[in-house]
Amino acid sequence: MQAIKPTWNAPQQIQAFTTLRHGGVSLAPYDSFNLGDHVGDDKNAVKINRTLLVEKFHLPQMPLFLNQTHSTRVLTLPYDGEDINADAVYTNQPNQVCLVMTADCLPVLFTNKQGTEVAAAHAGWRGLCDGVLEQTVTKFECPHEDILAWFGPAIGPTAFQVGQEVIDQFVVQNPQATSAFIADPAAEGKFLGNLYQIATQRLNALGLTQISGGEHCTYLETENFFSYRRDNATGRMASVIWIEG
Repeated sequence: MQAIKPTWNAPQQIQAFTTLRHGGVSLAPYDSFNLGDHVGDDKNAVKINRTLLVEKFHLPQMPLFLNQTHSTRVLTLPYDGEDINADAVYTNQPNQVCLVMTADCLPVLFTNKQGTEVAAAHAGWRGLCDGVLEQTVTKFECPHEDILAWFGPAIGPTAFQVGQEVIDQFVVQNPQATSAFIADPAAEGKFLGNLYQIATQRLNALGLTQISGGEHCTYLETENFFSYRRDNATGRMASVIWIEG
């Protein structure tokens, strides 16, 4: 089963990837490797797909699937609480699988150059604006300059259309964000936003400079990716990272 892997200089014990939409058992419009059980897909199909995720990619355990709410809450694994409303997950323990699901939102995977800490964050525009990446980075014990970040597939800068109100919210947090938006030539009063650029700005401000990924567009690359903006009813990919122990 295929996946997209980070292009970074992480230590050998770091395992990380983002799944593609094919290779599973879900029927249209969730075809076929949908890992989200909250999108209207057959629950049994999702269960089979999640089992395939563990088996085909040799995960050390069944991951914790967060109830993602576009928040800035970060859980630390192992986690034995009942409240799984969160949008990021962190661990410094081996064989604890960090996972987030996306279908246009930006998945960001983190590790450090020592390979002793990892995290995964789900950064939709609201979470990105409110600081989910910053909250994730605060979990790391190492110096920020030792952290590597990888941007998994998200909606690209030619497809992410927003209104002025979205720009205003980003600019309040960081005036530099203005440069990540251009006027949409096809729609008056609308703009095209670059989530990858905004995330880079936010991470750079924290002292993170080892950033890779960001070359895909879930909206345009129909064959490989689910896209909520494109299809509305659709599945979810998973971005996964763990320390092999």
